[in-house]
Formats: sequence, structure tokens, C-alpha cells
Amino acid sequence: MNLTEFNKSDRCVHFSCPQRSVSPAVYILLYVCSAAVVLLTVCGNLLVIISIFHFKQLHTPTNILVLSLAVSDLFIGIFVMPLMLIWTIESCWILGNFFCNIYWLINSLLTISVYTIAQIAVDRYLALSYPFLYMNIVSVRISCGVVVFSWCVVVMYMLALLYFNGNFRSFVMCPGECFSVPNEVWTVIDLIFSFIFPLSVIIILYTRVFVIAKKHATAIRELNNHTQPKTQKITSHSMKSERKAAKVLGILVSVFLVCLLPYFIYSLLGNVIELQFETFQKVLITFYLNSTLNPLIYALFYPWFRRCIKLFVTLRIFQRNSALINVLS
Repeated sequence: MNLTEFNKSDRCVHFSCPQRSVSPAVYILLYVCSAAVVLLTVCGNLLVIISIFHFKQLHTPTNILVLSLAVSDLFIGIFVMPLMLIWTIESCWILGNFFCNIYWLINSLLTISVYTIAQIAVDRYLALSYPFLYMNIVSVRISCGVVVFSWCVVVMYMLALLYFNGNFRSFVMCPGECFSVPNEVWTVIDLIFSFIFPLSVIIILYTRVFVIAKKHATAIRELNNHTQPKTQKITSHSMKSERKAAKVLGILVSVFLVCLLPYFIYSLLGNVIELQFETFQKVLITFYLNSTLNPLIYALFYPWFRRCIKLFVTLRIFQRNSALINVLS
């Protein structure tokens, strides 16, 4: 993601970690709440990953993209959120140079989330615009290939970003700080690659998806007003299913955009006007919270996910041939 540039002149001479102005009780409460958020993020995304891996019925092209999103959210919950929350609570980086490097390295997984959401938008657009072509061409294997390719591209880009900006040397500028300072050219490249391009794809395609879904809804109502042959009823049911899937994933994308928008605005304005680093932390935490919200969206709007949770709770998942249990009906 865009790694905001900070003014380096004489910072280390005057820098010192600010003292905490909160009571010990509030301090402990902040850590307890942070631990709860991290635990919810990790457990929720683990449930999504295990569900899609385990149950055969969930092995669909769209769910492979959902799986990719859950994996990136899991990594953020394990490796990024705890470090960021500690940094925010302490108002100072206390974890040293090594974990600072790890933080910015894994933080680049946010780009994976953006591109996965863009891939979901492409998937829904194709499913609604060209349903027969989609069913004949798009398969689980192709979706897996797309996911692996996108992860490889983002990892290669991330390594190039680190290499051409002096590897990890620019991360720790002063004791108690953990900043990344790319040069001006890579700041622009990163903004385009990580935000502008995938965000444009998401907005344009989901606008088209909603227009098409509205047309399908009108067509379904017209079909229901007349006596239909069996083939037309099947078509109507298929259109309803695709429209419902587009609606649920539209909610997922909308929540993602709400969480992304403050970070996107900060990335655009961070090098134009002087903004406090505390603002950057709050904006970044808002983006990270999307990884916590995604499993909650699945639980609210995906019946199959609620059934999977029930199977986990009742331990039926450990029964023989549990992978063949019908979780979609």
C-alpha cells in the first residue's frame, strides 16, 4: 500500500516517545479490546477458510475468491493488527527494527485485499452479463490460477518497492519510530497500482452489476406474471440466485469501500498537506477493521456460513463424510 512519506529533517534530535495520559484501568481496557478485535478477526476468517476448504459444495469459483480474501484478512489479523494496535496504544514503536520490517512487509497484503475485491467484481460482472459463457469457461481451477497469479504479482511488486527504496534501511528513522519513506516516483506508482487502478475497476464494474441486477429483477417480475414453461422457471431461479449473490457481494464491496475511502483520501493528501501521524494511525486501523467485518458480513448474509458455524459448534464437522454435508439448502 501507499507508505506515507514523513519529513526526516532533525526528527531524531527532537524525537521522544510521548507519555501516556490515560489511567492504568483505561490502558488495560484498550489492550483487552484490542485483543478481542484481533481474536475475532483471526477466528472469523479461520472459520471462512476451513468452511470453504472442507465442504465440497463450497468449492465454487466465487468462493475461491472469498477464500483468497479470507486468507489475506487472516494474515492481517495475525501479523499486522496486533503490531498496529500496540503502536497506537503506546504512542511509540516499542518492538524494534525487526518487527518494524515485518510490519511494513506484511502490511503490503492490504494490496491483495484490494485486488481480490476487484476480482470479485469482475466475477460477478461476468456471471450476470454472460451467464452461459461464465458457466462454460470459469471453473474452480481457473479461479485458483487467477488467485495464485494475483498473489505472485503483488508479492513481486512489494519486493520491487522495497528493493528500489533501499530495502529496509528507510524504515526505522529514529528510536521509537517505524516509518517507511518511498521516493516520489514510487509514491505515485504505488498510489496508482494499489488504489486508483483496482478502485476504478471495482466502482465501474459494480455500477454495471447493479444496473444488470435491476434489469434481471424486472425480467423476473415479468416472467412471474405469466404462465411459464419449466425451462423459463429454471432460468428465473438462476437469475434470482445470481442477483442475490451480486447483492450480498455488493454489501461486502460497499463495506470495503467505506473502510478504504479514508485511507485512499489520506494517501492522496498525505504528501500535499501536513497531517498528523495519529490521523494516519486511525485511518489505517479503520482499513484493518474491514478484515474483522468481512466474516460478520458472511454470517449475516450467507446462510451457508451460518450452517457451517453450527456444524463447527456441534462438532459434526468431525464426523465421517462431513465434507459431503449439504450446507447450501
